[in-house]
Amino acid sequence: MELKNTVRFSELDWLRVILIFAVFLHHVCMPFNGDGWHIMNNDSSKVLDDIMVYFEQFRLPILFFISGVGSVILLSKVTVLKFVKDKFLRLFIPLLIGSLLIIPPQIYIENIAEMQSYWQEYPSLALKFETNHLWFIEYLFVFFLLAIPLNRLFSSSFGTSIINFVQVLSKHKIGLYLLVILLIIIKVYFSLTFSSDDKKIENLSSSAFYFFFFIAGMLFVRSNVIWQAIYDQRFYNLLLLVFSTILFYSYYYSPDLSEYLSLDMRWSIWWLVCCLVAWSAFLTILGYAQFYFTKTPKWVSLSNELIYPFYIFHQTVIVVIGYYVIAWQTPILLKVISLFALSFFTTTVICWFIIKPSNFLRFLFGLKPKNNVVPVAYNKPIKQD
Repeated sequence: MELKNTVRFSELDWLRVILIFAVFLHHVCMPFNGDGWHIMNNDSSKVLDDIMVYFEQFRLPILFFISGVGSVILLSKVTVLKFVKDKFLRLFIPLLIGSLLIIPPQIYIENIAEMQSYWQEYPSLALKFETNHLWFIEYLFVFFLLAIPLNRLFSSSFGTSIINFVQVLSKHKIGLYLLVILLIIIKVYFSLTFSSDDKKIENLSSSAFYFFFFIAGMLFVRSNVIWQAIYDQRFYNLLLLVFSTILFYSYYYSPDLSEYLSLDMRWSIWWLVCCLVAWSAFLTILGYAQFYFTKTPKWVSLSNELIYPFYIFHQTVIVVIGYYVIAWQTPILLKVISLFALSFFTTTVICWFIIKPSNFLRFLFGLKPKNNVVPVAYNKPIKQD
């Protein structure tokens, strides 16, 4: 497939900003949901936890889908060598710098009662090379490398047959939704095989699940038929999302089933309903994003540029500020609002006034030099007659 004649994917520009903001909001709420995080408030909100567990099913999968789209577009414009160089500079280096400079404060705050001063502890903290929330960047780096052979595969006759099959599915109202069957098989199999819930790249219960969405991005961007079907079928996908949500919360609030089902079976059902929500939400959100986000205003383009360092810094800022906020003798709602405002302001100031003006810091945190900035653009293939 040729991608030379293209128009902009404005919906993906918007979604990337919205979803990273949603990740930020999720982490702001983490100290108050009783789930066990780096810092935890003494009191927690069960309602907050019940809401958060739903939205975490599809935020990151859609971001991986967007990255899969971007990999195909970039590979259509540059050589493989330049592609690898770009990903090394924009992903590996920020991941390394983040592990050395951004993550240690989180580890320190989490274990502050057992540690001496931060500067005394810093060498050992830095040498841990922990990724914490930067596991997302680690995944992307690996996925982009895998995108090179996959892009060649999807450009072959075999790949064309796969795309044609998905196109045939897309002509039916629930056709694309049926792909969730493959997602469920992947998620359940690898989750039973890899029992850990950590985010290490070798844990295929996590990485294979997200890679499915990345591959979907690589496939869907190659077909106007598929992209148009997602747009046309957005209302049907919304109905499927409502149906999936009802199943999700019906099982979430179900009584104890341990007398009737084994632990593996109970977990398998949970992963199944999670996949139903993840896939239907992805199709719905992408369809309605095409409808509502038809243009990319300047502020969205600028946000797309700075959203990357914002992501890198945000959790450390939340953890450090949150350590003091949770000590306040105030209601949870006021703490959440305060932590949101203080963290958003601080992270934005770091990105705008410290990272953005400096070419050296831009290099360390994955941004292009100031005199060579091109707004993040996802380009849509135009069907040729």
